Amino acid sequence: MSTIEQNLQDVRARIAAISRNCARSPEEVTLLAVSKTKPVTAIEEAIAAGQYAFGENYVQEGVDKIHYFADKHQGHPLEWHFIGPLQSNKSRLVAENFAWCHTVDRLKIAQRLSVQRPAEMPDLNILIQVNISDEQSKSGITLAELPALAANISELPKVNLRGLMAIPAPETDYQKQLAVFEQMHQAFLTLKAQYPQMDTLSMGMTDDMPAAIAAGSTLVRIGTAIFGARA
Repeated sequence: MSTIEQNLQDVRARIAAISRNCARSPEEVTLLAVSKTKPVTAIEEAIAAGQYAFGENYVQEGVDKIHYFADKHQGHPLEWHFIGPLQSNKSRLVAENFAWCHTVDRLKIAQRLSVQRPAEMPDLNILIQVNISDEQSKSGITLAELPALAANISELPKVNLRGLMAIPAPETDYQKQLAVFEQMHQAFLTLKAQYPQMDTLSMGMTDDMPAAIAAGSTLVRIGTAIFGARA
């Protein structure tokens, strides 16, 4: 068994245990393998171990991998998520190649993705990124700005508003992690009442996954625990 295969087994078992501990079904939590900076050989090992959803932070690197696997991989279809900051000049590449974009934080980006999504492709699934810790260095909107942006995005063609994403400030205390994630979950539930198609709350990484799942995350973005530390 490869290291990546073993790591994936361990992460899946951990997700299942955390979910059961807070009376949730493990099937409610999707594992997104964050493959940024990792070679295609590492992704191939993950695919062989049954992982089919991958997250990329850098547009061109992600597009290169998508094209590589479109040519090489004939098995289970792969699902590619863009999870990094998105500049306007890179939006077309995301619109034309990815299935998901987690980091929409202004209407201009959503409009560009809408216009640039090829007609023959399924709608692009998008998440609104919330700067839940109000960090100057982080992308994302405030909770107060969320209703207006969601309303505007929901009217655009070729994009499908599926939920919210957050990257809270690093915090080692579980209760403090939980409090922030619960704020996100409440915002998600409030919007979901208005937009029933919203089903995805992307939050939780290797170091704060237990609190994220306890607070209602439906998708955790895990890189280090699967692929090891970045070189």
